[in-house]
Amino acid sequence: MINDQAQLQADLHTIRDYIRWCTSQFNQHQVYFGHGTDSAWDEAVQLVLGALHLPWDADPQVMDARLTREEKARVIEFVRRRVEERVPLPYLTGEAWFCGLPFNVDERVLIPRSPIAQLIENQFTPWLREGPVERVLDLCTGSGCIGIACAYAFEEAEVDLLDLSADALAVAEQNIQRHELAERVRAVQSDLFAAVPGERYDLIVSNPPYVDAADLASMPPEYQHEPELALGSGEDGLDITRRILREAADHLTPGGLLVVEVGNSEVHLMSKYPQLPLMWVDLPEGGNGVFAITQQDLAACRDQI
Repeated sequence: MINDQAQLQADLHTIRDYIRWCTSQFNQHQVYFGHGTDSAWDEAVQLVLGALHLPWDADPQVMDARLTREEKARVIEFVRRRVEERVPLPYLTGEAWFCGLPFNVDERVLIPRSPIAQLIENQFTPWLREGPVERVLDLCTGSGCIGIACAYAFEEAEVDLLDLSADALAVAEQNIQRHELAERVRAVQSDLFAAVPGERYDLIVSNPPYVDAADLASMPPEYQHEPELALGSGEDGLDITRRILREAADHLTPGGLLVVEVGNSEVHLMSKYPQLPLMWVDLPEGGNGVFAITQQDLAACRDQI
C-alpha cells in the first residue's frame, strides 16, 4: 500500500506535511480507532509526534519544523504498520496514557482504556466508604495502570498488582519503576487470589477478561494484536467475573468495596444474576459495564453465584 518511500520523502518535509498525509492514509484505508483516539486527525498527530519522540502537547510552532531523512523514514514505517498490519498506535510508540499518567505498553498487555479511570480520579466517591484506604488490589492488572493510578489517588495506600501472565507482570514492573512506586506497589503472579491467601484489602479493582465469544470473533483487526488471554472469558464473557464475585468477599475488609468492569457482558450478568445487589456506575465521560458491590453484600449473596 505504501511503496515509494523515496518519493514520499521528496514530497513531504514538515511535521504538518506528515500529519496531513497520515490522516489521508487513515481515512483512505478505513483504520479503526479504539485505543486512545477517536478520529484520523487526532491519531495522526499522536503517531507523528510519537515517532519523532515529541510530547503530545508540543508547541504548535513545531508543526513547520522539517524532518531529517531518518525521521521521515521512521514516520513512514509507523504509518505503514498502522495501515497495513493494523498495529494499534500505542504498540508502535510503546506508550499509552491513563488517568493523565504515561505507561509503558507492548503486545504483552492490553492497551489502557478502562472507564474505571473516571472513578479513580474521584477516589471512588460515593461508592467507597469514608476513611483511610490502606490497601488496594488491582486484579488482572496487565500493564499495572489501574493499580498505579490508585497509588497516586490514595497516597498512603499499599497496592498489589496481580496477574496470571508473567509477561504482563514484566510490563507492570517496568511501570512501577517508571513511576518510582516500588516502596508501595508490588507485582505478583497469581491466578486471581491464589497468591494472596488471607490478605484483605479496602478496595479491589478489576478489569478482567470479559469479552464474550461473539464479540471476540467480530472485533476489528487492531484488537487481534492484544493478548487473547486478557480479552476472552468464555461464551458469555463472565467466566472470570463469576470467580471474582465468589471469592472477593474473603479478601475485602469489613466495609470494603469491589469494583469490576465487564463492558458489554453487563447484559449477560444482569440477565443471569438479577438478584445480585450490584451498583452500576454512571460514567459521564462515556463507557459502560462497571459495577461496584460492598463486602457485606458480596458475602451475603456468594452462594447465589
